[in-house]
Amino acid sequence: MPSRDELHARLFLLRAAEPPAPAIHQYAAVHGPVDALAHIRHRTAPTAVLSEITRPEAQIDDDLRALDDGTARLLTPEDGDWPLGRLTGLASLGVPLALWVRGSGSLAELTSLAVTVTGARASSAYGNTIAADLGYELARAGVTVVSGGGLGVDEEAHRSALAADGRTIVVLANGVDLTHPHQHARLYQTVIEQGGLLVSEYPIGTPPARIRFHARCRLLAALTAATVIVEAGHRSGALAVARAAGELGRRVYGVPGSIHSVTSKGVNELLRTGAATVASSVEHINYQEGVR
Repeated sequence: MPSRDELHARLFLLRAAEPPAPAIHQYAAVHGPVDALAHIRHRTAPTAVLSEITRPEAQIDDDLRALDDGTARLLTPEDGDWPLGRLTGLASLGVPLALWVRGSGSLAELTSLAVTVTGARASSAYGNTIAADLGYELARAGVTVVSGGGLGVDEEAHRSALAADGRTIVVLANGVDLTHPHQHARLYQTVIEQGGLLVSEYPIGTPPARIRFHARCRLLAALTAATVIVEAGHRSGALAVARAAGELGRRVYGVPGSIHSVTSKGVNELLRTGAATVASSVEHINYQEGVR
């Protein structure tokens, strides 16, 4: 467990920097968050660290209230529930300074056997059916289904995992106290009620933004041993998750689609270039082996 000063220091750093902030993370890992913050405030930290501070006057009052009233929990590297084995590989892409979570489940436990299923928001009926089948069968096998909580493929994967009485994690690009998209309020509540989690590196009240959706991709890739891309166009954010997973040495799978389908062009290209392995059923997904 972090001390009070460590907690406050990490809360400030989360507010003061836009993730990912690899230089700040490394500096805090070496010096500890309290001393790192002192050096940052006195401007004696390295230039690379100071350049990642974009909001030097950040306030943590809202975060402290959220902790006090039980709105959410903050996990830090000092916590036993920190998924260390998953996140240490993120050094080059940016390890989160801390993670906000809603729900009573253990993040370390839930991600010990987990698969990311993601894909197009404007998914086809084919993509929705495949995502639903994968989410359901993975959950039945005792695997935690991780996704981004968006419309389309993400939603189908989450809902089907819940339908199988399984557990699922939603990795958000906004504060865990906000619902995006707004129509998923009930879905997110059900995730929590069934032992899953809402997870974000963004402070309480932080709205979604394009840069945050992109930064979130590395967490979707890092928190699981394997990533499955169901549908993705050429510019789909799901391809960024696949790239991050590949860089981290995780297994990447793709569900092939019609060569005439716009929503399958990106995933078909992953398969053509060897960046992903074909998966047409849960039996094709290796989620048992540990992180490489």
